[in-house]
Parts: sequence; structure tokens; C-alpha cells
Amino acid sequence: MNEHVHTKPVSIDIEGMTCASCVARVEKSLLKVPGVTSASVNLATERATVSGGDDAALLAAIAKAGYKGSKTPEMHHHAHGGHQHHDEDAAILRRDTLIAGVLTLPLFVLEMLGHLYMPFHMWLMSVVSMDVLWTAYFIAASIVLFVPGWRFFKIGIPALIRGAPEMNSLVALGSGAAYLYSVVATFAPQLLPEGTRYIYYEAAAVIVTLILVGRWLEALAKGRTGEAIQRLVREQAKTARVQRDGKAVEVAIEQVVAGDIILVRPGEKIAVDGEIVDGASHIDESMISGEPLPVSKSVGADVIGGTLNTSGSFSFRATKVGGDTMLAQIIRMVEEAQGGKLPIQGVVDQITAWFVPAVIALAVATFAVWAIWGPDPAYTFGLVNAVAVLIIACPCAMGLATPTSIMVGTGRAAELGVLFRKSEALQQLRDVKVVAFDKTGTLTQGKPTLTDLILDDDFEHDEVLALVAAVEAKSEHPIGDAIVAAAEKAGLTLGAVTDFQAVSGHGVTARVDSRLVSIGSQRHLGHLDFSDFAEAIDRLADEGKTPVFAAIDDKLAAAIVVADTVKPSSKAVIAALHAMGLKTAMISGDNRRTAQAIARQLGIDEVRAEVLPADKVATLKGLRQLGPVAYVGDGINDAPALAEADIGIAVGTGTDAAIESADVVMLGGDLKGVLNALTVSRATMGNIWQNLFWAFGYNVLLIPVAAGALFPAFGILLNPMIGAGAMALSSVFVVGNAQRLRAVKGVTP
Repeated sequence: MNEHVHTKPVSIDIEGMTCASCVARVEKSLLKVPGVTSASVNLATERATVSGGDDAALLAAIAKAGYKGSKTPEMHHHAHGGHQHHDEDAAILRRDTLIAGVLTLPLFVLEMLGHLYMPFHMWLMSVVSMDVLWTAYFIAASIVLFVPGWRFFKIGIPALIRGAPEMNSLVALGSGAAYLYSVVATFAPQLLPEGTRYIYYEAAAVIVTLILVGRWLEALAKGRTGEAIQRLVREQAKTARVQRDGKAVEVAIEQVVAGDIILVRPGEKIAVDGEIVDGASHIDESMISGEPLPVSKSVGADVIGGTLNTSGSFSFRATKVGGDTMLAQIIRMVEEAQGGKLPIQGVVDQITAWFVPAVIALAVATFAVWAIWGPDPAYTFGLVNAVAVLIIACPCAMGLATPTSIMVGTGRAAELGVLFRKSEALQQLRDVKVVAFDKTGTLTQGKPTLTDLILDDDFEHDEVLALVAAVEAKSEHPIGDAIVAAAEKAGLTLGAVTDFQAVSGHGVTARVDSRLVSIGSQRHLGHLDFSDFAEAIDRLADEGKTPVFAAIDDKLAAAIVVADTVKPSSKAVIAALHAMGLKTAMISGDNRRTAQAIARQLGIDEVRAEVLPADKVATLKGLRQLGPVAYVGDGINDAPALAEADIGIAVGTGTDAAIESADVVMLGGDLKGVLNALTVSRATMGNIWQNLFWAFGYNVLLIPVAAGALFPAFGILLNPMIGAGAMALSSVFVVGNAQRLRAVKGVTP
């Protein structure tokens, strides 16, 4: 067995593809390679994603199909290869377009003006003989077709000979037919019937020039299509200041290894992922989370490579480097999504596989019909209309309609802090009818917080909080941590604790500065008078909250509520989802009363409480009765539900298991990422349908017109030069329309 056989999908760059037919041919060739189980080729990214096979066989299959394949190291793909070659293409196409334009313009002006204005034609004939003029036209057209236009013949004719014609074949056939007919008329007119000796040099040259203009504009637009990835790549730091042998040494980013201590000054980019070991600062993480405000960081906090240090200096220990950093993983996920195909693309591929052969057959039929039944000069009409059919057909617009929108849409989503790990999620998310949320850590903060401190009239807030926090500082209970955190936030000084005792399942007692403090449940303190707290106890019960009580010197002092509070944006996000016409649900392991109280607070439609982690999958299946379900979660116990849901959306601050199981990842913890994901999904799918409508509608309507369908009734024929312009603009329209997705706004609920 070949040692280079791939066990994971690999990406291969492909040069020379111009239309949907190229995609179909490369895919078909790759699927014939022994061991290949799947192959997906993307025209917009000009890349194939292949499972199985080995490098040599895959590259040979691409070469056999008529294209050049190459592999680029993963982390350098976009930085050194990727879409940068579109800029190179644009520069070459600009040069060739200018050459073609300089030669075509006088040819077009002289010939067309002579047709439209007879005095000019008579003057021209008096200055130069027709033989000399036609010879000059021949030289100019020859240079246009076989210097800047040679790319069409170099690729198109071999493809035609192989029986696999594509876009270049149509251009080569169309411009070549007009050129060859003109050459015969110029140098061997006796071979043509009387009355058919016309030249079409200007049509051949204009066809090539206009299509070059279209290719140039398309290359420029494609370059912008991958700009989101380029921006992410540019965020990577190039060097890092690392402590080596007691000194700070600046090294290339590739030389940083896990465990290195890296120094960061104000205004510098953070080189790799790590953990702060000294100092503090505020870090701009907007390129990762989409949040505009810098985040406060101190010792123990995680930092992310590519983010910007805005204020203080600090040192951090590198924990992830190279392809393991979050930025590298983000780039990888976006690339994978951009290289994928939506379900709708399968139908498009089936149609476009037959498109070019069908166009060639239609052009032959057009020539035959005109030659047999057309008016004189029948052969001339037949030639012109057949060329028009070949030139106006635009399979490239059909091939670019879906992938360009996917590229721009997923790139824009990444800028908004949302990663589509699978391109199919773009289409599936649009169809979702229900958004179900895990509660803890998703809708809520995921950690207990002091929410209520209800006091007896004889006690002061800070007095009670300081005493209770002093006792709870000796406890290991999460509720105690929340109380201590509240006291620290209030800046309170905690007294000395003695005689600490914990009664398992009930509470704790201790002395704080000689005062007796007891903390526990109502049952634990049942010997005290709770009548002053009866109303508060009932209200808290309705809210799904269970208080603990504090007694000071054996007098009931306060009811304390520690709860997992909802995230600030949760309520607004739920309201925004309702405004989008979606139903919402919450799945929680909490008791029913607590879950329903939070659901009422947030306005959630459906509540599934007391659900064990193992039962979440079954619960999701039940929710499917309302329609396709998206599930939003963050924990390890959410992984099965994220995988089971029609669309799994993981909170990026959650566990790796949850993120790996999801289709969509929100890089920050803010739930507005759900809204951004839905907004991008709907905008992208709308954009794709616009592109497909244009691409198919353009071909369905204009190919018959080019064949002469309007001539019997209206006497209208389509000049091949107009067809060339329309074809060029068709591709530019599709790519340009996809660029509008870059303007999709993030949602602020």
C-alpha cells in the first residue's frame, strides 16, 4: 500500500478551471482514482477536497483532465498560495486585455464606421485598397487571437479533442470560426459562393477582447471574494519576543514552541495562544469574537494569537503554536466551509455537466437550419448565428453562482464571530423553525452569583454580607464562592473566623470576631422565627429560586439567594428570534419550577425540564414535530444533542467536545452569534438564488435569441460581439452580486 495514501480529506489547488464543466470533469477524473471515496471541486476557491487516494495518483488524475494540480502546506495555503494568485491573474489579464484592446479598437472602429457611414467607407477605399485593408485586419486579428487570446485555444481545443469541451472550447470555436471564415474570404475567396465573401475579423477580435475584459474583472472580484480569509491570515504575528537564556530575543513565529515565555508590549500583536504569567492588560479580541471593546486580562487568563494588546505589558506562556492556535483553527474551518458544496449544488452540477456539449450541438443545428432554410446569404447567416450561440452561452456564471456566495458569506460570518464548520449548514440553518437552548452556560452565565440578599430590619447589608462571606470563605461549596465574590466586589473586609463547623447537607456555623454566624437551609435553622420572611420565600419560590438563610447571634438576619443568572443578551436574543418567525425552546436538567421561571423571564416558548444528558437526544426528536431544530449548547453533555440536531450551534467558550460536534461555532459567549448565524445564512441563500436565477435565466433566454428565434417574427438577430459582451458581464454580475454579502450587518438585539 502506498505510504502516502490519505486517511483524512486533503485539499489540492487546481489551475486552469474556468467553468462548471471543468469542475464536473475534474471531479469525475478524481473519483476514478483507486481508493478515492469522495471528491468535491470548488470553482470559486479553485480547490479540490478529496478523501482517499495518494498524492501522485490525485495529481495525475487532475493532469489527465487537462489541469494542473498542486499541494500547499496547510498553514501556508492562503498566506502563500490561496487567493493571492487571483491578484497575479488580474495583473496578467490586465496586460493581455490592454494588448488586445489596442489592436481591436482601430479594427472595430474602421469596420463598423464603414458599415454605418457610407461616406467614410468611400473615403477609406480611396485611401487604401480593400486587399491591403483586409490584410491589415488579418494581421491585427491574428495577434489578438493568438497572443492574448491564445489561452482559449490552448485549453479549449485539447478539451474539445478529448471529447470534454468547456468554456474555453466555446470561445475558441466561436472566435476561431469567425476568424477562419474571414481568412478564406481574404486569401481564397473563390472557395466561397458569390455573395457570401464577407470578413468577420472585427467580430473575432472583439469577442476575445470582451471576454478578456470579463476574465480580468472576474479575477479582481474573486480576489475580493477571499478577503475575509486574507484578513485573518494578516492578523498572524510574524515575530515574537521570547525569553531565551535570560534574554528577550525576537524570533520568527515558526520558531516559537509550546512552553516559551513571550513578552508583549502595548500595541503589539500576541504571537500564539497562551496563559498570562505576569502583568495585566486590555486585549482587543474583536477579530476573534466580533466584540469591539477590549477585554481585561490578568495573571491566569488565556490570550489568543493574532489579537492586539492595547495597553499594559505582560508575559505569557505559549500553550498552542502553529496549526494548533485558535486563529489557525478558525482559518482551517472557514477554508473547509468555503470549499464545501450545498445540497442545491448537486442539481446545478448535473445540469452543467451537459451544458457545453448541448451548446455546441445547438450551434451546429443553428448553422444547419440557417444554411438550409435561411434567406440569402444563408451560409453567412448560419455562421454568424452559430458563432453567437457559442459565444453568448455562459457556463462559468452557472459554476460560480453558488461557491462565490458561500465564500463571501462564510468569510463575513467569521468576521462577525461565527464559524460555519460545514458549508451545508448555510442552507440548513435557513430552514430551521425551532431554536432550542441548553440552559446552564448557554442562556445563563454558568456559574452561581449572589442575586438576592433580603435583610431583616435590624441588620445592615454590608454587615451581614461581610460576616456571611467570612464564614463561607472557609467552605468549599460553590454557593460560598459566589457570596465571597460578592463581598470582594463590594470591597468588604472579612473578619477572623473561629470554631468553624460544617453540617453535611444542612449548613455551616462559625464565630466571626466573636459573633455567632449560622448559614443553612430553613430546616437547619428551623428553631428560628421565619414569619418576617414568609412573603419573600413565596415570591422566590414562584421565581424558581431556593434561598439559604443566615442567622447572627441566633437571630434570623437574611435570606440569601445564589443563582446562575441569565446572560445580559439572552432575553433580547429570544425576542429577536421570535421577530424572525422562529419558535424557541429550553432544555434543562434543572427542576421544573426553576426552568419554567427562567423561561418566563426570557419569553421562551417551550420548556423541557429535568432532562438527563442521555435524554437530550430524545427530547430534540420530540421538538422536531414543530419543524427542523437548531440546538445551542456549550458542555460535554451537549455533544450528542449538537450532533443530533438538524443544526448544532456551539458556544465557543464551551468545551472542545461540544465544538467538534457542532455545525456552527460562536467564537464568543454572546448569544447574538445565533442571530448573526441566521442572518448570514438567510442572506447567503437569498444571494445564491439570485445568482442561480440570473445564470440560468440568462442562458435560457439569450441562447435562443442568439440562434435567431426572434428573426422570423421581428427580424432581430444578435451580433456575436454583443453576445461576447453579455457573456463576460454575466460572470462579472454573479461574482459582483456575491460581494454584497460583505455588507451584511451584525445583529444588535
